[in-house]
Amino acid sequence: MSLQTSTPAVTDLPRLIAAGAARYGLVLALVAVSAIFSAATPTFLTLANLQSVLVNNFTLLAIVSIAMTFAVSSGGIDLSVGTAMDFASFAFVSLVLAGQPVAIAALAGLAAGALVGAFNALLISGIGVSPFLATLGTLFIGRSVQQLLTNGGNPVYLSPSGVPEAFRVLGHGTIGGFPVPLAVAILIIAAAAVVFARTRFGRVILSIGIQPAVVRYSGIAASAHIAATFVIVGLIAAVAGLILTATVAVYIPSSGNAFLLNAIGATFIGTTLSPLGRPNVGGTVLGVLLLSIVANGLLLTDLNFYWQQVGTGTLIFAVLALSFINRKAAGRA
Repeated sequence: MSLQTSTPAVTDLPRLIAAGAARYGLVLALVAVSAIFSAATPTFLTLANLQSVLVNNFTLLAIVSIAMTFAVSSGGIDLSVGTAMDFASFAFVSLVLAGQPVAIAALAGLAAGALVGAFNALLISGIGVSPFLATLGTLFIGRSVQQLLTNGGNPVYLSPSGVPEAFRVLGHGTIGGFPVPLAVAILIIAAAAVVFARTRFGRVILSIGIQPAVVRYSGIAASAHIAATFVIVGLIAAVAGLILTATVAVYIPSSGNAFLLNAIGATFIGTTLSPLGRPNVGGTVLGVLLLSIVANGLLLTDLNFYWQQVGTGTLIFAVLALSFINRKAAGRA
């Protein structure tokens, strides 16, 4: 009697190696980039620098990228996440300047971001405009509205002496030595992971992104779920707007758009962690971490800013291309 074992055949090894490289290429890239910068600059692995990466590079981009992950998971994209950030920031600063309590101002900021998401939801689910065109239009409209509200794009400053303590805590406070902005980002990441893994809403959104026709034929209100998704996107982006404003104590028109491309990049880099190439929270977080480390490492090497952008774009392309090539190899093996 022969005993069967689960040991893979030698002929299966190329397929297994290719599949592993396809799925964990992001992790390998993260390790490789960290090793390169550790060798290139002695200050990279210091505790102070790693804290700076998490607080200054990771936090805001992670929040915006989680918002983008919701949009992409539903089969769309949101080019107006920066607009939601900006509107939240403007409402927040304006009410604080008007002497309103910080809590009321923060709620108004969240409502402003959700309103941007609701406008997108109306265009996409109500009228039938594609997410790309709808959110692109919102981006242009939002930019023009901000110019009108600020007399041509003038920043709105808060006087250092007039900044309430609660406002300062949101941007620079700590809880038991742990930075408040980073704590907020972790809570949002955890909540998003639970939504996608444990709730019916999350499963429906993922299904819409994969097979929208099947979802509709199943009798599920796909349009309502998509509309809710874009409201959630605006709300999450608004949180990033509040933290950004509380950090710098100023509202700068269209400043949220600086996070747009990296949020898209982090989200699609994160898809390489999924066997099906789908957006996922864990992959997005690793994508944000990779971009944050690259931005920090290139800054420490004193590389010209424009070359930093070239380096970041090249890295995004390399990770996605490597994953695509390895997936094809795994499929042929």
